[in-house]
Amino acid sequence: MYDLVADVESYPKFLPWTAAARVRKITPRDDGARVMEADLVISFKVFRERFGSRVTLWDEARKIETEYLDGPFEYMKSNWRFEESETGCIVHFDVDFALRSRLLQSAAELFFHEAMKRVVRAFETRAKELYGQG
Repeated sequence: MYDLVADVESYPKFLPWTAAARVRKITPRDDGARVMEADLVISFKVFRERFGSRVTLWDEARKIETEYLDGPFEYMKSNWRFEESETGCIVHFDVDFALRSRLLQSAAELFFHEAMKRVVRAFETRAKELYGQG
């Protein structure tokens, strides 16, 4: 699951509302992490925006931290952590954001919970396609 989430360039293949993804660069750090700068284009009805983010990949710890760089957000942070379990993988995910536009922020708050459930289901479905039922 860690590898699936870390593969940002594949997001348009399966992730709802993701029209495009591009990795600008990946830089290894001395502490063992890799830092990826990436752009995503999100498209939903008339809304289409590009935003950039810095993604820190901690391969050994199976942890991914994302920081917003540029685009329509006031701020955005997300964290993923993956734990092996007897039945597969436990995924811990949290996201916090605010959009610059109050109108878009109000609209996002209305459907955010449902949207996050769809995103999580998309990752689960993609994992089953790539790795089987486990």
